[in-house]
Amino acid sequence: MANTVPDIALNDGNTIPQLGFGVYQIAPEDTAEAVGRALEIGYRHIDTAEMYGNEAEVGQAVRASGLDRDEVFVTSKLNNGFHRPDDARRAFDSTLAALKMDHIDLFLIHWPLPTLYDGDFVSTWKVLEEFRRDGRARSIGVSNFQVPHLERLAAEADVVPAVNQIEVHPYLGNEEVRAYGHAHNILTEAWSPIAQGAVLDDPTLVDVAEEVGRTVPQVVLRWHVQRGDIVFPKSINPKRMAENFQIFDFELDDATMERITGLDRGEAGRQGPNPDTFDYVPA
Repeated sequence: MANTVPDIALNDGNTIPQLGFGVYQIAPEDTAEAVGRALEIGYRHIDTAEMYGNEAEVGQAVRASGLDRDEVFVTSKLNNGFHRPDDARRAFDSTLAALKMDHIDLFLIHWPLPTLYDGDFVSTWKVLEEFRRDGRARSIGVSNFQVPHLERLAAEADVVPAVNQIEVHPYLGNEEVRAYGHAHNILTEAWSPIAQGAVLDDPTLVDVAEEVGRTVPQVVLRWHVQRGDIVFPKSINPKRMAENFQIFDFELDDATMERITGLDRGEAGRQGPNPDTFDYVPA
């Protein structure tokens, strides 16, 4: 299956494939096979994290694929337990060791954790700036940052995040954060793009899927990419993995896009934790 995924320019001069493959909640013992299959289908963007526990298996799959390292865009994220600068440096070394790579394409602060570490995510960010300067992280960004968190980085740090990976789906448009990113050249990455399955039976989406002859997930993913966001659905079902990849050969018209955007429920639609209060640190 040919790779037809567009590359989008980041604010640092690098590019990122707009569609990727996510490995959140894929068991380590299943990850290498799932990622290998995704690469066979044509995915060239893999999103993992230290806290997912499957970085090593992602690296294994990339090496086994026969693809050159630079053909696969790999993202990982800092563990919530390692925000102190020296801890962050050690954690990043561990990520590269687990992946068995000498660089990573994109490294993110996974959560801002404003109620922990004296609310200091800026010093953590400045360590990521080090990784970018030494070339071991080609791009750096954040995840789950709200507008005040981004404004603080803008005031106190030197590098603008390349991306902000946040919860976005038809029930939570997260428009304020997306708008800030758009205004400051920070790309939005949408996690939980189908709301952990909550939108699959939505009558509006079912109707749209019937109208365009596609599945509901394909319609929702297409809505994401037409809004300019980066998206990485997760599935270990080969048929669904292939379906999720086939979203660049049709378009939704403006009226249909508005119908889907109109499903936004604000905070009531949030499926994951609120970044202002989330304080989970792995034991």
